[in-house]
Amino acid sequence: MAELTPLTAISPIDGRYAGKTADLRPYFSEHGLIQYRVKVELEYLKALYKLELPQLEGDFDEAFEKLSARVASFSESDSQAIKDIEKTTNHDVKAVEYWLKEQAEVAGLGSIKEFIHFGLTSQDINNTAVPWSLKDALADVLNPLIGDLVAELRQLVEAWEDVPMLARTHGQPASPTRLGKEFDVFVSRLDMQMLDVAMLSYPAKFGGATGNFNAHHVAYPQTDWVEFAENFVESLGLERSSPTTQIEHYDGLAGICHVYLRIATILIDMCQDIWQYVSMEYFKQKTIAGEVGSSAMPHKVNPIDFENAEGNLGIARALFSHLAAKLPISRQQRDLTDSTVLRNLGVPFAHMQIAVMSIRKGLGKLELNRDAFAAALEANWMVTAEGIQTVLRREGYPQPYEALKALTRGHSEIGEKEIHAFIDGLDVSATIKTELKAIRPENYTGV
Repeated sequence: MAELTPLTAISPIDGRYAGKTADLRPYFSEHGLIQYRVKVELEYLKALYKLELPQLEGDFDEAFEKLSARVASFSESDSQAIKDIEKTTNHDVKAVEYWLKEQAEVAGLGSIKEFIHFGLTSQDINNTAVPWSLKDALADVLNPLIGDLVAELRQLVEAWEDVPMLARTHGQPASPTRLGKEFDVFVSRLDMQMLDVAMLSYPAKFGGATGNFNAHHVAYPQTDWVEFAENFVESLGLERSSPTTQIEHYDGLAGICHVYLRIATILIDMCQDIWQYVSMEYFKQKTIAGEVGSSAMPHKVNPIDFENAEGNLGIARALFSHLAAKLPISRQQRDLTDSTVLRNLGVPFAHMQIAVMSIRKGLGKLELNRDAFAAALEANWMVTAEGIQTVLRREGYPQPYEALKALTRGHSEIGEKEIHAFIDGLDVSATIKTELKAIRPENYTGV
């Protein structure tokens, strides 16, 4: 069997685009999941120790420091050791428990090692490790990347603030706008979604085999295990879901997926607009020495970065939609479908990472073609008709809309000469005619 390399990987995330998604591996890979499971188990043992249960009395501070240092140095070889244990247990979380017990013994915690995974089910670990790793991945990698993109777009908004352009509704010439404003629409939309991102909570399930702390309560009935769990989960920067079945109900995770699905949708919308601007020659694209645009047509400089982004964002949206729709559904207490689906949680975020990188690359290659903007406006003087008829309405002129409609609708040859001749024939004052003639496609751009 071929060794796994970027050339042999099935998914392009770990193949063609491996270099772009490497930053997400510590969070969403199998190694990353195992490491976060170990961290949850360790923090849980520490929390039990601080609870001062009778069987945990004693001075174990130094031993805990040793165990914490061991977990802090967790490596891929440690993950492999856990996978080797799993060959016997045929249970991934139990393998983590056994490995950590071995390390606890070495650190001097052998007498209390049975409190590792005390009273828990595997989903207490999984449904805490996954949101913890997701929160870190978004905070450390994806959100800053999206933030950088929005910052770049905001700079373009300022640079293009006064560039007039022909707008199009239904693909047809419409009242002119400004290029900066058109991009500001996307900045505003993304800003709104990032506000939602900042407000997201990351729910975790922690409550024993069926969510009721059965084992905890029977062992220590005087302990407030609900309060303990609330404090423990909160200490990890998460929010405890309650009540639950054996598993997190994933409504919160579905909400997270929906926010990023909306961000992907907005970015697709923007990519398609930019693609059209390039095809209309509003933008030229910088060429890079050695690059080939087409295997057959030497002249081609294709908007491939925006096409690449659109494709990856489409995959991300589809997966976000499936995760959000499937994960909150489970047969009674639990079935295994959530586990195999949840292992793909990092995939849509990786496709988003690839897409955002592609968009930023594409934006860096755009060159404003002012001549094309000006030519499109000059060729469509009929778009001033809206402004002219509105001023005439203000002045009480009879049926101004109908008069401009007869002049312009379906007549693509209408230019400055024809518009001004129409104005000259109006029964209005010279002052009003001067005001109307001042309306030009390049200055009729609103506020």
